[in-house]
Amino acid sequence: MDPFNARFIRNQKRWPWIDYDKGISIILVAYGHCYEILKDHGLALDQYPVLNYIGVFLYGFRMPLFFIISGLLIVKSLNKKGLKSYIGDRGNNILYPLLMWGIIQVSLQIVMNRFTHNGYTPIDYLNLIINPRRTGIFWYLNALYCIGVIYSFLHTKLRLPSLTQFFFGVILYALFPLMYELRAGLFTDIFEYYVFFALGDLLSQVMLDDRKMQLFTSWKFFVPLLLAFIAIQYYCTPINLQASDFGIRNVEINRHYLFFLQALIGCALSINCSFFLQKLNILNFLKIVGYHSLYIYCVQIIMMTVVRTMMMSIFHITNVPLLVLVIWSAGIVLPIFFYNFCLRFNFWWLFSFRKPEKQITWIKQANLFGYTKSRSLTTDNKNA
Repeated sequence: MDPFNARFIRNQKRWPWIDYDKGISIILVAYGHCYEILKDHGLALDQYPVLNYIGVFLYGFRMPLFFIISGLLIVKSLNKKGLKSYIGDRGNNILYPLLMWGIIQVSLQIVMNRFTHNGYTPIDYLNLIINPRRTGIFWYLNALYCIGVIYSFLHTKLRLPSLTQFFFGVILYALFPLMYELRAGLFTDIFEYYVFFALGDLLSQVMLDDRKMQLFTSWKFFVPLLLAFIAIQYYCTPINLQASDFGIRNVEINRHYLFFLQALIGCALSINCSFFLQKLNILNFLKIVGYHSLYIYCVQIIMMTVVRTMMMSIFHITNVPLLVLVIWSAGIVLPIFFYNFCLRFNFWWLFSFRKPEKQITWIKQANLFGYTKSRSLTTDNKNA
């Protein structure tokens, strides 16, 4: 029994440090979502200020890191697949789950509106595309898809080199606060995160060279990064904790150049830690989490909300640290289990419009969720 399909993942030809890094990031994202889900439900969150402080302290690099990692791989993907196939894959892997799970979540919010008065209306189906921040977490998938398409077009058709793309991203980033003031919807996130995607491509030749691991796993590199990270997070956290209309995004919006530095230091430290983990080959569960990060992101809020409702309404649990621990863990573990469960029972279409044949075949061979195990697990899927 392998409900997380770990053996399939271990047989993939992947960069382990990237999965480690995505695993770390999605776990931190899950913590932030967990804390937000517990707000406004009559809990004594004020008695545990450290829980909020941790979430705010670790904010500032989580989402930029996903864009950097995606940018690392774009040229390799374009060289292998071409522009048309690359955009098709982006549609299958990012746009489709955005629409599928965005529609599901908005529909649930509209149904619950009569009880919670959350303000969701049918117009929010359109907001998934034009104003994704209004619908919650799906802004990330929207921005990731749009930036990938724009970047690939400029790279392929206009032959813009990575350095030029990076400077183009810097210009967009400089205009990001103006776009926020204009309430420019999806363009606001494109202007903010394009530079991080371009930075990933710019650094790809160095970051994807296994011969550089000795540099990236040097304590002379790690210690200064750690000290810089602690210093800048310590400085920015009180600003983000101040009462304001911007909440946790106070630095991000009002001091965006500081946020850029904060993101770079945090991403560098996270990547450095990931190289250490790859070198030591420890905490392998993080690779499993990182591999499933997109699927976790899609269904995390729904899973966490269900668990919170059960714990508080059915079991009447109000202990805040216990709720945080259980809901946070559930928001990571349950989506992985659910994704592989969907593949097993032919609900793969909830996550992509193309059937993942090789992965489903592996699940059948691996006795996942009760399939009869074959004599041997083939290695044909290694390059899936």
